[in-house]
Amino acid sequence: MPSATALYVGLISGTSADGIDAALAAFEPSPRLLAAITHPWPEALRARMLALAQGDGATTLDELGALDAEIGGVFAAAVEALLARARVPGSAVRAIGSHGQTLRHRPQAPTPFTLQLGDPNVIAERTGIATVADFRRADVAAGGQGAPLLPIFHAALLARPGATRVVLNLGGIANITVLGADGSVIGFDTGPANGLLDAWCLQHLAAPFDRNGAFAARGRCDTALLARLLDDPYFALPPPKSTGREHFQLGWLEQRLQDAALRPEDVQATLVELTARSVAQAIDAHADGAGEVLACGGGVHNPVLMAALRRVLAPRSIGSVALLGLDPDYVEAMAFAWLAHARLEGRTGNLPAVTGARGARVLGGIYAPR
Repeated sequence: MPSATALYVGLISGTSADGIDAALAAFEPSPRLLAAITHPWPEALRARMLALAQGDGATTLDELGALDAEIGGVFAAAVEALLARARVPGSAVRAIGSHGQTLRHRPQAPTPFTLQLGDPNVIAERTGIATVADFRRADVAAGGQGAPLLPIFHAALLARPGATRVVLNLGGIANITVLGADGSVIGFDTGPANGLLDAWCLQHLAAPFDRNGAFAARGRCDTALLARLLDDPYFALPPPKSTGREHFQLGWLEQRLQDAALRPEDVQATLVELTARSVAQAIDAHADGAGEVLACGGGVHNPVLMAALRRVLAPRSIGSVALLGLDPDYVEAMAFAWLAHARLEGRTGNLPAVTGARGARVLGGIYAPR
């Protein structure tokens, strides 16, 4: 087992809120994933989070405070379950890096902000492990988007001198990291991915996600609807840019359906094409020299989505980061373990060229255990 000071836990629940990914990692002498799980959300709590995240945001201070504490408790439970699975005592873990659950992300608002819930005091108190959290707001305070934060981690693990690579994360929102042959790094959110696909699937099949893309495979892309979706101004914005469920959600889709008499499966097929086309447009515009796309996130398990990406990205190759020995489901969780490590070492965690911040910043606050 690595030494006690070398172990970190990373926690992330993405925009789909389909579970908490928890990763146990070590970074010395080189990054490696030691154990990982996806911890389920209690259904009632998940429903409350999603209603707030994709609704009009109306709530009470009491509900917001209760959600913060309850979410923190489930994050702590995820750590406990991970360490039990790995048979590692909490005393062997130097720190937890907790992303929290994003409820609002408004970096372009008149008063920019980003809001993640999951009280790190609760996590630290329950686990007895120092917890690093609130990673995004320092970047927003410095004029940045606060997202994406993974490109600095992608660069550390996946950059290849002399070659341009794209890392594509297919979470609730899709984002890309462009690792330039010259060592440059850019990254941004390209638009919706699993978030809209899951929401439409839940509404029409009462299933949390489209297993194996079977729902979309029964449908056909509607070109008129696709054109209306791609006409959203977000896709034409230059980076740095980021987005989330507060923009790309069912209400956004339903406005653009325009009472069209489409079968639900045709809408699902169109949403798959929307993700593929918006990713391809972003790569064409900002990584034209890339010959290789490495995918991670839950979307890698959707063969219909991956087939659509292969078609629109050709002749570039696209494959899972598993080909390089990384688990595609836990790259994000591992990244927040890495960011916790960076915070404790006093290293910066953002890339101003990615987020648009005025400068490099040390990210996250440290919450001491009991």
